[in-house]
Amino acid sequence: MHSRRPPHDRLVEAPASSNRAGAVHERCPASAVSFNWPLIAGDELAYVRDAIDRGRIAGDGFYTNQCESVLSDICGGARVLLTTSGTHALEIAALLLDIAPGDEVIVPAFTFVSTPNTFALRGARPVFVDIRAETLNLDERLLSGATTPRTRAIVVMHYGGMACDMDAIVRLTERTGVTLIEDNAHGLFGSYRGRPLGSFGVASALSFHESKNVTCGEGGAIVLNDPGLVERALVLREKGTDRNRFVRGEVDKYQWLDVGSSYVLSDMLAGFLYGQLEARVGIQEHRRAIWHRYQDGLADWAHRRGVMLPTVPPLCTPAYHLFQLILPSPRDRQSLIAHLHHAGIEATFHYLPLHLSPMGQQFGGRSGQCPITEWVSERLVRLPFFNGLTTADEDRVIAAVCAF
Repeated sequence: MHSRRPPHDRLVEAPASSNRAGAVHERCPASAVSFNWPLIAGDELAYVRDAIDRGRIAGDGFYTNQCESVLSDICGGARVLLTTSGTHALEIAALLLDIAPGDEVIVPAFTFVSTPNTFALRGARPVFVDIRAETLNLDERLLSGATTPRTRAIVVMHYGGMACDMDAIVRLTERTGVTLIEDNAHGLFGSYRGRPLGSFGVASALSFHESKNVTCGEGGAIVLNDPGLVERALVLREKGTDRNRFVRGEVDKYQWLDVGSSYVLSDMLAGFLYGQLEARVGIQEHRRAIWHRYQDGLADWAHRRGVMLPTVPPLCTPAYHLFQLILPSPRDRQSLIAHLHHAGIEATFHYLPLHLSPMGQQFGGRSGQCPITEWVSERLVRLPFFNGLTTADEDRVIAAVCAF
């Protein structure tokens, strides 16, 4: 669900007292609490202007390099390449693995469509595996039974920025030789055993969509934890050419060497993203405060009503990407969303079970195959959660939920 955008004359500056992260310049009108509201966190607009003034607004310019350097530090030193979306980062990963018809790729049944779709585009068969009710992540206990001689990869997604059980998953991939890929669209800034999410697989995908912790509207990155994949990734990202070597002065012309596509992010968008990354500490402190305020403020109500709140597994530091409730029944879910809407608060559901979708059924998906996914999908509500949410907004959301 997209937030309502007010007329320009209704944009107001948030009071300083409500701006924990120092990151709010503009926000939605006081009469509504939007589900999401992307905001300026620092010098984003100045950097976009500077990218234009530098005369380089295509990709791989000054701000691309700045972002990739910062993201490499966050991700444990891996090589990071900006892309036009998180989906495109996953597409590069599928190309790097030479995924082909007849291959199988294990994915959670509860995730965004990009997770399986990027591998289905290469002719592979997505194999849907159920999730754990506690974390909404891929249930690692089911992986052995889903793995066959045709399994080429396991793709994990860290729901809401909570880590999967990476110990068990890494052990299985090491034992079977199956490649591990991380869809880390939710998990930037999260960790497992102190290790950054996205650093466990041979590659991982990041998203900078407007709904993410840091954003440039639309954008992403592929994180390459295997250095042997870097040179080919550069070719795939540049339409299958060695243009990157040409720019580095290593060849006198560039030519078509491989398959690929136009996956390079504009340097103007990289400038916007760099402004967000500079403000990342304040952004994350603010999001952590919102998450814990919801958790503490709703605990008694949730216990009385039989509602499941998010839990932080052992060894996990969350990325604080979202905050969800799991209601006792589908009717309760719909009633709560309507109740909050009547109170001027935007809340929404999340993923539909992929194995029950029209495409999922073409790959053998059937009712009852992933019962936890089916149960959760009918009961989950996401509360407003964005960088500019104020303490007054949080009070209003908590009061409205507790009145249900």
